[in-house]
Amino acid sequence: MTRTAPRICPFCEATCGLTLTVEGSRVTGARGDREDVFSKGFLCPKGAAFGAADADPDRLARSLVRRGGRLAEAGWDEAFDAVAAGLRPVVERYGPHAVGVVLGNPNVHTMAGALYPPVLLGGLGIRSLFTASTVDQMPKHVSSGLLFGDALAVPVPDLDRTDHLLMLGANPLESNGSLCTAPDFPGRLKALRARGGTLTVVDPRRTRTARLADRHLAIRPGTDALLLAAMVQVLFAEGLVDPGRLAGHVTGVAEVGAALRAFTPEAVAGACDVPAATIRTLARDLAAAPTAAVYGRVGASTVAHGTLTCWLVDVLNVLTGNLDRPGGAMFPLSATARAPRPAGPGRGFALGRWRSRVGGHPEAKGELPLAALAEEIDTPPRVPDSGLGDSPVRALVVVAANPVLSAPDGDRLDKALASLDFMVSVDPYLNETSRHAHVVLPPPPPAQSPHYDFAFNALAVRNQVRYTRAAVPLQDGRMAETEILARLVLAATGAHGAAPATVDALVVDGTLGKAVADPGSRVHGRDPRQLAALLTGESGPERRLDMMLRLGPYGDGFGADPDGLTLARLLDHPHGIDLGPLAPRVPEILKTRSGRIELFPAPIAADLPRLARALDAAPAAVVLVGRRHLRSNNSWMHNVRPLTGGTNRCTLHVHPEDADRLGLADGAAARVTAAGGELAVAVEVTDTVRPGVVSLPHGWGHDRPGTRLGVAGEDPGANVNQLLDGSLLDPLSGTAVLNGFPVTVAPLAAAPAVTPYTP
Repeated sequence: MTRTAPRICPFCEATCGLTLTVEGSRVTGARGDREDVFSKGFLCPKGAAFGAADADPDRLARSLVRRGGRLAEAGWDEAFDAVAAGLRPVVERYGPHAVGVVLGNPNVHTMAGALYPPVLLGGLGIRSLFTASTVDQMPKHVSSGLLFGDALAVPVPDLDRTDHLLMLGANPLESNGSLCTAPDFPGRLKALRARGGTLTVVDPRRTRTARLADRHLAIRPGTDALLLAAMVQVLFAEGLVDPGRLAGHVTGVAEVGAALRAFTPEAVAGACDVPAATIRTLARDLAAAPTAAVYGRVGASTVAHGTLTCWLVDVLNVLTGNLDRPGGAMFPLSATARAPRPAGPGRGFALGRWRSRVGGHPEAKGELPLAALAEEIDTPPRVPDSGLGDSPVRALVVVAANPVLSAPDGDRLDKALASLDFMVSVDPYLNETSRHAHVVLPPPPPAQSPHYDFAFNALAVRNQVRYTRAAVPLQDGRMAETEILARLVLAATGAHGAAPATVDALVVDGTLGKAVADPGSRVHGRDPRQLAALLTGESGPERRLDMMLRLGPYGDGFGADPDGLTLARLLDHPHGIDLGPLAPRVPEILKTRSGRIELFPAPIAADLPRLARALDAAPAAVVLVGRRHLRSNNSWMHNVRPLTGGTNRCTLHVHPEDADRLGLADGAAARVTAAGGELAVAVEVTDTVRPGVVSLPHGWGHDRPGTRLGVAGEDPGANVNQLLDGSLLDPLSGTAVLNGFPVTVAPLAAAPAVTPYTP
């Protein structure tokens, strides 16, 4: 029997609506859902390959437990018994910080990944948290925390209404957008230009996005902060500063002007390789546009001055009056966000509340740098087995992460993982990281899971809400990802054997208990047990979603607003509910101690001298940058055959001038060397990179033994992060410098052989 089912695509941040064709229990096709209120039928190759990803034969169907040094299939009860037996002794002997938790990018693409890791972290009470954020967007969280008092208050460009978009280090025609959830990003950019708007792209590569732009600046990698600082200087020097309605909600404007006075266009032009006149034009055009937004992403974030770059992005938005106004950079309001409260001072945002044991890296947003994970495992304590907080990480919980490929110096981390007392991995694949686990807990294919975008709705360019239940019933022998993570919470926190529903019930009780005690809540003073009895849903996770919707900004307040949002109402709208365009949210969104936008926070001021020193730094002869592929998402989609081939290849892009100078030939192999190691990779000569820049994509290197990734192993590529030794970090955010670092490149035939990987 053939039928169709709606599904939100979980493969990138665009969150497009799909219509799946299902035959029995198998997904046989996927097309864009034209009735979806947000994506309106848009589809990219990843979504079209939903069925192939869902049915990948290398997906694990049963849990694995290590016996006699080898992983073998086991029943779920045996697997969770092993988790409890492996984790609890470590906690009890060495303390909770001896257990590390690693959360990967796919967590934010699943409902379970949003709901349960916070409970796990709270239950363990650990400080050894490592996530994909510190190889991606942590600088934006730190910048937002310092400016607005809330690390999750990330402004996004109001794409559908802006007249002028300045984009740095972003390639949404390949990535589909990042920290800016926008189905059909290409169509939205084309619409911007069609209505007479201007698109400027700053990128050392002539990407597909850059080719669409009115103006492309091939900046020297890693110098975005200098360019933006000079633009700010121009605004002050030419009297173009005008925060508009935000003027009474901002502190530190004059201090910013004074601090950046030396960063003139002439002073930065040489370092950026952008003419001073062009920089002045950029600043003047931004200030003169009816509405405008500055937007920076991975290429401007994973660099030596990533936090300063992200800060300057929003400094420009503020100083031109474009923050928090239609057509500018605005704050989305998701349906599961906390309901708006009266404006007033908050607790603010603090950095460095604790530091890593070995490198002394300050935490940011509760996380330590992923680049520090290996040293936190393999460096002995000062006092052996002291139990006083100086223990290395001895056990690891890895949820949807592959840090052997995504973190710097994967070889060191690979060896460190093999030394752990215990490791549990929640992953559908036996990959370069999960192969070290003592227990592997595989979630079911995406068609067998419900989907709600908790994270990405908070970054969406239009307020909307959508939820899809599983398109295919859970198959025999499979366990729902929500139950896997609930049982993991119980096993890790000393409650092994309790019913998984206990976790959801505890969260519901705790959340409602706080809500009824909060004078600002619409349910203040009510009985939490009566509220809990009103919740609907087929499962604990659905009851939690219903609770969040009812308490949220559009919710019914448990009956206070009969037209408000509930799970039942959402289920009546399988293609979603449109909640309207983004609206101004300042000052309500501000949580700083002053209750205002703090434009010149002390940590930023302390880091500016480091940026000033970059003005006189001699540029490296060759630097490396990454790149995105439309048919991939980091390391976790290389095993889907329909998404292989074409431009989705791991090659080293080299400019023709550099190829001639270095003796490199198109299609031949080159040796690339940097502080962390060396690798061999095929050369692709192209003028899409500027001279002095080579480009290699992130997430490859599927050549390690013991994995089960047949398709990825056919064309393994090279792990670009092996070129890094983990020492290059943005000091404010702990984010690894993955772009703009120096390398040497030579023909492989003329160089010593690249040392092969040895376990």
